[in-house]
Amino acid sequence: MFNGIIFNKGKVSRIDKRKKGINLFLKSSIRLNKNNIGDSISCDGVCLTLISIKKNILEFYLSKETLNKSNFKHIKIGNEINLEPSLKFGQNISGHICQGHVDTVAKLIKLKKVDKSNVFEFKLPVKFKNSLVPKASILVNGVSLTISKIKKQSFEIWIIPHTLKLTNLNNLKKNAIVNVEIDILSKYVKKYLNAKK
Repeated sequence: MFNGIIFNKGKVSRIDKRKKGINLFLKSSIRLNKNNIGDSISCDGVCLTLISIKKNILEFYLSKETLNKSNFKHIKIGNEINLEPSLKFGQNISGHICQGHVDTVAKLIKLKKVDKSNVFEFKLPVKFKNSLVPKASILVNGVSLTISKIKKQSFEIWIIPHTLKLTNLNNLKKNAIVNVEIDILSKYVKKYLNAKK
């Protein structure tokens, strides 16, 4: 479990293609060591298992299924990835409860500056729209954010400068593809209501 509060990033230093997935290598100053091998790490919102660490290089394996459901199918050397270690018992939860199970990807269709904040508008597949709730939490590239407005096929979020500075959302340009995890409570309520019909 994660809470979507990002303090660390990693840079893609190597990608090894495999028959049914890839091995991804990230260079990062995040405080991890060999005792953390086997731990779950949120990488742009995707829960991945750390399989090796050597001289600040973290290695993860991504299956074909993970690649198909996330923006990692477009990953390139040099890309920045948001990193978050899994929560520890008793740790403060400043964002919201996240699983690291990406529901879909979304496309950045518009961005604008309003005062000191940045407004991002993302288009996502229509079938996920009914799971969105105004003012509810949403995970975008592993960052816990609040939905400010829901439109016909898109949603808006406002991002403060501090969040931009600490995350790879600062690198996003129009048409960028991001990972999205819808708030778990919204999903469970929707499933419950559908089952009652």
